[in-house]
Amino acid sequence: MTTQSAIPAQTLAYIERREDEILGHPPRIPPLDRESVADAVQESTRKLRGALFANTPPLPLEVIPEIMFMLCRHQTLWDAVMALSMQLFDSPLLPPRDRQLAVLRTGWLLGAPYEFGEHVERSKKVGVTAEEIDRIVEEGSTWSGWSEHDRAILRAAEELRAEAMISDQTWATLATSYSEAQLFELCVLIGQFTNVAYFQNALRCRLEPRNPGLAAR
Repeated sequence: MTTQSAIPAQTLAYIERREDEILGHPPRIPPLDRESVADAVQESTRKLRGALFANTPPLPLEVIPEIMFMLCRHQTLWDAVMALSMQLFDSPLLPPRDRQLAVLRTGWLLGAPYEFGEHVERSKKVGVTAEEIDRIVEEGSTWSGWSEHDRAILRAAEELRAEAMISDQTWATLATSYSEAQLFELCVLIGQFTNVAYFQNALRCRLEPRNPGLAAR
């Protein structure tokens, strides 16, 4: 595991600036009192966790993430956002490691503390190594250690971020191992986690105690 002191100084400086911009102020939508919306939030959390983590017990009310108590103010839209995330994780066409590579690179490119920090530990559980997480941050798709397939996943995230388009070369590389449905799902996945990063950043969602933010490794 990379310690914060092992993160390059330039990256640490960026993390400090970015997290101060997003997290150095109160959330823009205050969370509701937990007891007042306990039943609705516990049910939403149960469904979401069931999609993301197999065979996990229900969370006690006091440890449910604060974001659930913020966005339940707008339950219809929040349910729709969660439904797509659950589809992408509960019945995925993409291999879990591939999915996490795309999410991590997207979260880092968007400077999204909540999203990136949440997905580092999940990525390790599906085979993404600590060194690979470092390379996702510092070099992206240009690192020489990637397979052609992994490089193309990361490049797709980079190209969509930069140009809102995947190049013919990247698409062709992915198409050698992905079906048409998987190619579509990759585009939707990157788009969904771009959307999630946008509102988590814009709403200034506070990190949970176990989430190290952009310094996660």
